[in-house]
Amino acid sequence: MKVLILGAGHAGGSAAAFLRSSGFEGRIVLAGEEPVAPYQRPPLSKAWLKGEADLDALLLRPETFYPEHTIELRTGVRATSLDAGARVVTFDDGSVEPYDVLIIATGSTARRLPIAGADRPELLELRTIAHAERLKASLGPGRRLVVVGGGHVGLEAAASARALGAEVVILERMDRVLQRVASEPLSAFFTARHRAEGVDVRVGVEATGFEDGGVRLADGELVEADVILVGVGALANDALARDAGLTCEAGGSGGVVVDEACRTSDPSIYAIGDVAFRPIPAHALHFRLESVPNALEQARQAAFAITGKTPPPPEVPWFWSDQYDIKLQIAGLPFEGDRMVVRGDTDSGRFAVFHLCGDRIVCVEAANAPPEFIAGKQLIGRRTPIDPGRLADPTVSMKAVGLEPSPAA
Repeated sequence: MKVLILGAGHAGGSAAAFLRSSGFEGRIVLAGEEPVAPYQRPPLSKAWLKGEADLDALLLRPETFYPEHTIELRTGVRATSLDAGARVVTFDDGSVEPYDVLIIATGSTARRLPIAGADRPELLELRTIAHAERLKASLGPGRRLVVVGGGHVGLEAAASARALGAEVVILERMDRVLQRVASEPLSAFFTARHRAEGVDVRVGVEATGFEDGGVRLADGELVEADVILVGVGALANDALARDAGLTCEAGGSGGVVVDEACRTSDPSIYAIGDVAFRPIPAHALHFRLESVPNALEQARQAAFAITGKTPPPPEVPWFWSDQYDIKLQIAGLPFEGDRMVVRGDTDSGRFAVFHLCGDRIVCVEAANAPPEFIAGKQLIGRRTPIDPGRLADPTVSMKAVGLEPSPAA
């Protein structure tokens, strides 16, 4: 049996390794567009930008791992077509790879703003090592970085740029930074911290064009910039799957629809990582997640399904972000929440925001608060009822906030 993996990122690279560790003895071909072995992407906006990490530190596994485990690693190649009926993939170098089982791990790509100048070659994004190298080479004392988009990656890059001595402006179209992904208390906290570090954070402003010298706003102002980083979300790289007739999510940011075992509408094809529109059992919904934990979980699920092993239990989604000396850890999704409970003092820089649905926690956002994150993640997974009053009191241990387990757990 031959397994072909399209995409040599965190998901694809991990799937290859999990297949071997699960006892798969067939042929594995791992093909990726970038000219390097699978590596970690989160450090690109942090340690890599600040010069604190090199490629060896970012690699998921040493390059010798792949030949030692008989994994054929093909770098610098892009799949251009998928014939699901014939079970064949064609690449941009003209080569053709047949498969018995295919894993699509093609990730996502940066969303482009539909405004004038959005295709200017000097605009930067932050998705690959090549992108991060261009950004790092452009930063330093006396340089002015303008970040369009106040999401996690933009804020992380802003913090790294300040550490390198650059001036930074953040332009966010919505009323607050992180509005799509975080609560109001958390947004306010990070806004205040970035401003305290000298970042010019502007919210409720809309970029209408990119031109020589900077970013043009809707009110006519030109925000001057030496460097422009655009971070306004990502779209699933699902064109190959769509063209092949696989079921994909019609709206939003797209994604290949999969079941809990990561199978697509074609039983011989799996999709994992950023490209997968997947079920989230802890929240009884389908969603596309962009995170390392999601990539690892789905890589393991697909490998176990292919090798016929009992799948691991589904995980509670979780994420993290590092900015300055703040470690943000998030577990769960807030969509079901009907109220929030803040535990701790946001001014102290150590607190957690809990999203509740009735007497259950559905999401926790923990800033420099590992105990709240760990316990909150467990309480979400177990669907344990909690006492909101005790949850809000930081003198009460997290172990003491739970009530009797829910009968439905």
